[in-house]
Amino acid sequence: MKSITIHGIDQPLVDMIQSRAKSEGLSVNKTVKKLLEEALGVKPRPVDTYLEQFEEFCGIWSDSDREEFEKHTESLRKIHPGDWK
Repeated sequence: MKSITIHGIDQPLVDMIQSRAKSEGLSVNKTVKKLLEEALGVKPRPVDTYLEQFEEFCGIWSDSDREEFEKHTESLRKIHPGDWK
C-alpha cells in the first residue's frame, strides 16, 4: 500500500476529522481513508447514515396529538382571496 502525506491542513479541518474519528470509533488514518473513498465514489456513503440521530423524532402521533395539530393549523388550510391579489 502507498502512503500519502498531506501538508498544511487547517486546524478546523483537523478538529473535524478527529471528531469524526472519535465518534465512529476509528483511527484518524482510517477515517481519512473512509472520507476519501466516499468522496471519490469508491465506497458510497450508506443512505441512512444519520437516521439513528433522529430516532427520537420519528414515530406515530396519538389521536390526541393529531387532533391538537389539526386544531392549531386549521387557519393554514383556508384560502384568503385577498392574499392572491
